[in-house]
Amino acid sequence: MRITVLGACGAWPETGSACSGYLVEHDGFRLVMDLGYATFPRLLEHVAAEEVDAVWISHGHPDHCVDLNPLLRARALGDEPVPALPVFAPPGALDAVLALDKPGMLAASYALHEVVPGDAFEIGPFRAGTRLLPHHVPNAGIRLEADGAVLAYTGDTGPSPEVVELARGADLLVAEATYVDEVPGGDAPYLTSARQAGAQAARAGAGRLLLTHLWPGTGREAARRAAEARFDGETGVAESGQVIDLGR
Repeated sequence: MRITVLGACGAWPETGSACSGYLVEHDGFRLVMDLGYATFPRLLEHVAAEEVDAVWISHGHPDHCVDLNPLLRARALGDEPVPALPVFAPPGALDAVLALDKPGMLAASYALHEVVPGDAFEIGPFRAGTRLLPHHVPNAGIRLEADGAVLAYTGDTGPSPEVVELARGADLLVAEATYVDEVPGGDAPYLTSARQAGAQAARAGAGRLLLTHLWPGTGREAARRAAEARFDGETGVAESGQVIDLGR
């Protein structure tokens, strides 16, 4: 299983970067997890629009899903017809993005599969499990397994035992870490700090931890150190263009 980071900024993209987005490949199958601001041009550096096999969207905030629109436009308006793209997301998460164009314009370019968090299903070679995680809007964390390799991705979430179960024994946990040490005020139930992400990775027994969704301007080294204070495994901060290979 190969994971390529398309972007990892929280809220809006910093100069030269992009918001949340990951290309996950296994046995020639190409799955995109989240498509936030500025991820589509990054995706095209690795695969053509028509070569994407499926998309997973964790929740409906635009820094995680808005670039689904240009991906669908490229497939719908290109010179060669391509099959409808399977798109998996929690119910209603993509209503706003899919309404950006005139009715029917992109309808043939995708096949929407609404996934109730807690459901398990298959995406190509991946066995997928999902869990409802606490956020300002419904957010589904996803666990992908293929040939013994396990990837867990939180989307956006507050601290929760469900995160620990999602990542139980995973080779890699890609965890939202918007803040370094503490999440301020009313956001505390709905977002996670790097320190909290490290603690959850440790409780889950994850092999590696990759912090993502840092607030713009947050020091990456400070975030990494905060997570390492709670987690003994390999810890990194996601960067656009980073590639991680799991398993064989």
